[in-house]
Order: sequence, then structure tokens, then C-alpha cells
Amino acid sequence: MAPKALVPFLVAMMLLTGVCNTLFTKYQDNQCVRNCDDPDPKNRKTFEQPVLQTAQMFVGEVGCWLVVGIMAVYQRYATRKSPKANGYQAVDNGAAEDNDDDAASINSEHPLTHPPVKKYAGPDGLLKGFGILLLALPAICDILGTTLVNAGLFMVAASIYQMTRGALVLFVGLFSVIFLHRKLHLFQWVSLVGVVVGVALVGLAGVIWPDSKDAVKQAVVDAASEEALRAALGVVLIAGAQIFTATQFVLEEFLLERSSIDAIEVVGWEGLFGLAVTLIGMLVLHLAVGRTDAGRYGMFDMVEGFRQMTEYRAVWISSILTMISIGGFNFFGLSVTRNVSATARSTIDSCRTLFIWIVSLGLGWETFKGLQVVGFALLVYFTFLFNGVVQPPFKFLRPNEEIEELLPEEPIEHI
Repeated sequence: MAPKALVPFLVAMMLLTGVCNTLFTKYQDNQCVRNCDDPDPKNRKTFEQPVLQTAQMFVGEVGCWLVVGIMAVYQRYATRKSPKANGYQAVDNGAAEDNDDDAASINSEHPLTHPPVKKYAGPDGLLKGFGILLLALPAICDILGTTLVNAGLFMVAASIYQMTRGALVLFVGLFSVIFLHRKLHLFQWVSLVGVVVGVALVGLAGVIWPDSKDAVKQAVVDAASEEALRAALGVVLIAGAQIFTATQFVLEEFLLERSSIDAIEVVGWEGLFGLAVTLIGMLVLHLAVGRTDAGRYGMFDMVEGFRQMTEYRAVWISSILTMISIGGFNFFGLSVTRNVSATARSTIDSCRTLFIWIVSLGLGWETFKGLQVVGFALLVYFTFLFNGVVQPPFKFLRPNEEIEELLPEEPIEHI
């Protein structure tokens, strides 16, 4: 547990890294990588490589092993520096306590010297030995969810993307009841419905008033209709991705409850498994689709994707920043959960939506929409209600028994 004075720093860093992660990814999506000098904006191509962005996310997760390694080195150094590590124990010369100490030493069943410090021998329980491979299951869910999310982010504004992710609580709730046999109270069901309504309003705002990437293009009716359909598809992809993310959460909770493994190591293992599966999938899709005439220059053209990432300075810099921010978001998010609560973490994540929306407006990535504000307000309120931050407005919605926490003790989020 971190000192109480350190908790505000952890909260602030979680909020900062979470906001930066979404904005860096959206910034990367907006970069032109082909036909950039063409006078016709329609012929210009932006960076659209969701599979490659999934791989860079897992690289950031693998970076959590650096944190684990630094903590292990520090712990070993602190242990060696401590006199107790060498079996030394200070002797109190107080005469009044001599007789009590003698009697305790005669009747004690434990050695007087401090026992040697136990070395970490790896996780136990369900994840012991080859059981660690079970973490590949949530990693695969992460691959599917993140790839769909990155594909959807091409088509919608960053704040709409973040708000649409609010559908996650609906799927987590349903899966927890079905697979983990959790109980939901009436006010929690009402909260889930409210979250869905908020998400629907946010998505509707993106469809009715789409944010075109070019002012001239927006003026053309056909282009506007195409942009509206694109925004609608983006919302559907992001909302559908939450099914895989919710499955990942439920699997992680199931595994963490049956093993003593540290949550940050779960992030590292998932990063390793996810990166390996993603790279294999990228190679197969490149050979099957990316090399064909129809797939050339598309999202499965691995050679073109790496060319775009390495040749354009803005793309590779944003890739590095995204890797750093996603690793930091996982680390600080888990630290907040451990030192405060999962409720605090979800509350902070809702605040992240507001900051992303404000920054997106300031950068000109989208325009102000009143319906979006209504959807945002409903999403935040019902998220707070679901997590117990605010009390149900009506007495008949208030449960008489203790509420069991629905979300995992240490859920792991990546975007």
C-alpha cells in the first residue's frame, strides 16, 4: 500500500496517462501517410493501421516488466541493506524486560533470529507452472477488442470513442451475473439501462452531426452522408469491442481470484502473449490479404504499415508516446485500485472522458453538440450510481442489504 500522501499523485498520473493515450492514438490516426501533396483531399490517405496499433499497445504492456524488474532490484537491495536480512536482531538492554524475554525464549517454538527472506517463486494456484498460459485467453480477447476499438477510432471523434466505451459496464454486469453468479440490485439494473441510453445519445450525436475532416468535404451532401454512415459504423465497432473487453475482465477476475500473482505481472504476461499472437496474425494476414491487389496499402499490408510508421516522424513519435502512456496507465490504474478502490478507478475514468472532450474541442477535432452533453451527463451520473458514488434518488431503489462489488478487484484496462 502506498502512503496516503502519494494517492493524489497516482490518481493524477492515471488521469493524465489515460487522456494522453486516447489523444495520442487519435492524433496518429489523423496523420497523412500517402498522397499528402494531392490537391484533392479525397485522395489523401491517413494512417489506418488498427492491427499495428494493437501490436504497439502490447509492446507498452510488455514494458510493465521493466517496472516489475526495477521493483525486484530495489527490494533485493533494500533486503541486503537491512540488518535483519543477515539474521541480526537488535537486543534491548532494558533490565525490566530481561525476565520476560528469558521466559519467552524458553517457551517459544520459533527461532530467535529473524527468518531468511523468502524469494518469489512465481504465481501459485491456477496460474502455477504452465497454468500461466491461461492468461493467453484474456490476451486474445484484448487483441479482438483493441483492434475493433482502433478501427472505430478512425471513424469517430476521440470523445465519442471514449463515451461509447461506457457500454463496457453493461457487458461486465451481464457477464458477471451469468458467469460469476453475482447479484445485481434494482438500482444497478436501472444504472445499466441509463448507461446504454447515454451511450446511444452520444452515438446519435455523432451520426446526426458528424465531424468531417475537411470543411469543403462537409459542404457536399453526399460526403456528409458518407461521413454519417462512417460515424455510425465507428460507434458500432467500439460498442461491440466492449463485449470482448468485458470477457477479458471476467476472465482476469476468475484467474486473479485463484492465484496470488501480482496484477501488474498479469499485464506483463498478457502483453507477451498478446504481442506474440498479434505478430503471428499480422504475418498470416499479410501473406493472405496484404500482398493481394485488393489488400495492398490496406490495414493488413504489414510492409506498408511499417513503412508508414518509420518514414513519418509524427507517426513513430506518437507510437512511442502511446506505448509509454499505455504502460503508465495500466501501472497507475492498478495502483489506484489497490490503494483506493475499483470504484475510484471507474470514477476517474469517467472524468477522463470529460478531459478528452474538452481537449478535442480545443484542438478543433470536433464541434460542440448539445446532445453529446446530455449523453455525457447521463453516462457519468449512471456510472456513479452503479458504483455507489451517489445514492439512488428513490427509496424503493435503495437496497436493504450490503452491496457486493461487481467490478473485479483489480480490473485491467488498456485504452
